[in-house]
Amino acid sequence: MMNLFSILRRYVSILALIFIASTALTACKSVTSNDTVDYKSSGAVRGPNLSYPPDLITAQADRRYIVQDGTATMSEYNAAVKKSSQMRSNVMTGIPGMRIARDGERRWLVVEKPAPELYPQVKDFWQENGFLLVVDSPSTGIMETDWAENRAKIAQDFIRSAIGSALDSIYDTGERDKYKTRLEVSKPGETEIYITQRGAIEKCVTDTTGACLSTIWTSRPNDPELEAVFLARLMERLGMTQEQAKAMVAAPLGPKTPKAKFVQEGSNQGYIEMSAGFDRSWRDIGLALDRSNFTVEDRNRSTGVYYVRYVNPKDLGDTKGFFSNLFSSKDESGMKAKKYQVVVKSTGENSANVYVQNADGKPENTPAGFQLLTLLTDQLTQ
Repeated sequence: MMNLFSILRRYVSILALIFIASTALTACKSVTSNDTVDYKSSGAVRGPNLSYPPDLITAQADRRYIVQDGTATMSEYNAAVKKSSQMRSNVMTGIPGMRIARDGERRWLVVEKPAPELYPQVKDFWQENGFLLVVDSPSTGIMETDWAENRAKIAQDFIRSAIGSALDSIYDTGERDKYKTRLEVSKPGETEIYITQRGAIEKCVTDTTGACLSTIWTSRPNDPELEAVFLARLMERLGMTQEQAKAMVAAPLGPKTPKAKFVQEGSNQGYIEMSAGFDRSWRDIGLALDRSNFTVEDRNRSTGVYYVRYVNPKDLGDTKGFFSNLFSSKDESGMKAKKYQVVVKSTGENSANVYVQNADGKPENTPAGFQLLTLLTDQLTQ
């Protein structure tokens, strides 16, 4: 009978052969291009999906808007995708006037259709692309995906193809993305659609010798190209040809021009001075909120108010290990979320000011209000 030592020696030999073959093949085969996007199977297939990285926690969405969460089962995920597939016959055959609008380095989609007609189509679009929605609010025109992994970034070499799905869970990019979509009614019968991406990357926590003790999730810079990919895909979903959609999105953007300046009044008071009129300022603030650690609960364009919730990551601490942070079901963010009003006020044809108020609509003359204004200014000028 083969003894334990022989079994171990054979096992090590097999692993060594696999490593050598994998290294050789990887050297002559490049990693899949980063512009290839495939988020399908990134959630329920690989176990609990990334709920909220510890450094990227946002306020828990209102339960009435939750349609899926990070603990969704494979059967639930498949049922959602199947339902979306059955509705593909309702894909629009083309929308006159659908176009990409630009303002400096920003782009968004303008569609000549009412928002209530577009919302179900956009919702199906995200589910068809392999995402679970954690916020689904037709009344506010806001939806948000769960964190997902772009599996197309993983090299498809011979060894991985050979062992296939049996060991698929050991392959990980160490990156996650989530997307917010906001539908704005710009005028009767016309809707603006904004898609914003947020990214997280897994990094090592090292000791004095440089050894990796544990890993934590931290934010990584916003990727406008990923936003462009999904804008183009959405245009296809709404009836435009792939060539037309790609051409519209690929058109060069304008120069980046600073439009915001933080004005300080006192130690903890201030406002943001915008060098644009109300419409542009309203749009830019909305995008800055989407790309930051804010949850927009509601908004009123006529009064210039965004009703938001914000969680300061410092209030949560970061003392737990990686896996407990990754898969924790404890809703710490809900306990720490605070409500604010972000107010955009016109001060002229080409100027506006932005203020932070508390939940009661009174000036937030606290260090927290000062911090939020600084955070928004950084997002507007980066």
